[in-house]
Amino acid sequence: MTLPLLVLGVVVVLIAVRQVGSLRLQIWHVMLLGAAAMLLTGAITPRSAFRAVDVDVMLFLFGMFVLGRALEDSGVLADLSHRLFSRAASVDALLILVLLGAGAASAVAMNDTVAVVGTPVAVALARAHGVRPQLVLLALAFAITAGSVASPIGNPQNLLVALADPEANPFVVFARWLAVPALGALALTYLALRLAYRREFHRTALAHVRGGTLEPRLARAARVGLWLLLGLIALRIGLVLAGSDLDLPLTAIALVPAGAVLLLAPRRLQVARGVDWATLAFFASLFVVVQAVDDAGVTREVVARLGDRVASTGWVLVVSGVVSQVVSNVPLVALYLPALAEAGAGEEARMALAAGSTLAGTMTVIGAASNVIIVDNAERRFGVRLGFYEFARVGIPLGVAQLAMTWVWLALVA
Repeated sequence: MTLPLLVLGVVVVLIAVRQVGSLRLQIWHVMLLGAAAMLLTGAITPRSAFRAVDVDVMLFLFGMFVLGRALEDSGVLADLSHRLFSRAASVDALLILVLLGAGAASAVAMNDTVAVVGTPVAVALARAHGVRPQLVLLALAFAITAGSVASPIGNPQNLLVALADPEANPFVVFARWLAVPALGALALTYLALRLAYRREFHRTALAHVRGGTLEPRLARAARVGLWLLLGLIALRIGLVLAGSDLDLPLTAIALVPAGAVLLLAPRRLQVARGVDWATLAFFASLFVVVQAVDDAGVTREVVARLGDRVASTGWVLVVSGVVSQVVSNVPLVALYLPALAEAGAGEEARMALAAGSTLAGTMTVIGAASNVIIVDNAERRFGVRLGFYEFARVGIPLGVAQLAMTWVWLALVA
């Protein structure tokens, strides 16, 4: 167990500092080096590393990157952004709209999707209105995390929790237990950012300039892809609400719109080259690193040591919130659910697991995949650096407050 944790520790430190001497490192460089170290030290075999890479996640991200790039390059994204945010007359109102918009979108479109299309919008809004991009990027990251808490399709770990009880209506169950914590988490996020970045809230009225469509033919392809995405998401929600045995994979939800874009776009090769291949490399490497740590028995050891407390709501929230910073929240939930079933735990414990593993993303950059997408894209594409410390100094106290609030609410509902 020691060696994989040591490698992971080095990876976390390098992600935090992103510099060795005069050498500047990007997040995907660090994770790729971490995966190589796991392989070279024998912490994981090449075969296990290959199997660890989740093909469905990679294809989902690829599809969303294709659609996101088409929306951005065509000018459609800028047009949609103007329609949504032009009503904000102040930085305060802009922050509220970002929080509510990103939070609501992540509840139905999955958090990573909103991270892909939201990052360029966040940077553009900040630069247009004279505020630090870090403020808007943090609002985006925290809102995505909070909004996805209350939805069974808001993130992959919630989907696992929802599937653990096939007889229940997952949307009703999640809304009953976690709608209030999700709204409370958004409210706490507003207060935390208002306090941490109070100097950014200037009194100058915001002037919004509408951007033009850059590529009319690409815009048509992007709009077709966007409507397909929304239609497939609505279909998936309908199938779940109807209790249908038919399943619409998330991979299809992403690849069908991406296929339409690549088919209809005038310069499809240019769109494909614009895919965020570096972030895809990061996630492939992340799967290898996490698998090596998981193979070392970290999660199993934590769950085993809990004993009779394994289904206690407070312990579920704490363990899932903390361990998700070391082992990705998806494998954590996959390993924790059988322990809850064996202990005879009910809905409250499962909802605590969903909330804790999701709100863990508030605390650090590596707490959620959506955080990495935002931070990495902002730095590589727009030259905006959101450091590990700047994220954590707001995220850790905010995450602790959100988990405490969730604990109180679950106790009241139970």
